[in-house]
Amino acid sequence: MKEKKLWIAVVLLASLVAVIVFIQGWKQDSAKQPHAPANEARTESASESTKNPPMNMDARQVPAHYEAPPSLGDLRPVLSASQFVGKTREAYEAVEQISATIAQMPCYCHCDRGMGHKSLHSCFEDEHAAHCATCVDEALMAYRLQKEQGLSATQIRERIIAQFSGQ
Repeated sequence: MKEKKLWIAVVLLASLVAVIVFIQGWKQDSAKQPHAPANEARTESASESTKNPPMNMDARQVPAHYEAPPSLGDLRPVLSASQFVGKTREAYEAVEQISATIAQMPCYCHCDRGMGHKSLHSCFEDEHAAHCATCVDEALMAYRLQKEQGLSATQIRERIIAQFSGQ
């Protein structure tokens, strides 16, 4: 009788572990997919925020980015440049100045895969860019191309893809 109870306990424990593993996997998959807030009504303003979602051009494996400028209200603020020094500080300052352009740039450290970033702008919303030369170099390149050469976001994105994609 004790042996039967032991087997039942082992089966129940194994089932519980399997359910927990399944739920954890489901949560991770759900977290990777973009979701609209549940209480968001389908109004003109709600559709505006989803009109230009981050895009990933499959043909060239371009990381996530916005195809058109998102409204600045849709972007989280970037960290203050005063927290950093050198090139990193310059990059955070550049992103503060041209946020809409930076949001239209892919980030070739591929943080969209592992961290769920939506564009290069996401890297500057926290300290990620402070520890990533790719993010800093892309932001400074975008800033120079816009401010010094007057290029559009689309033209800048093409240059960044050419420079950082390895193609």
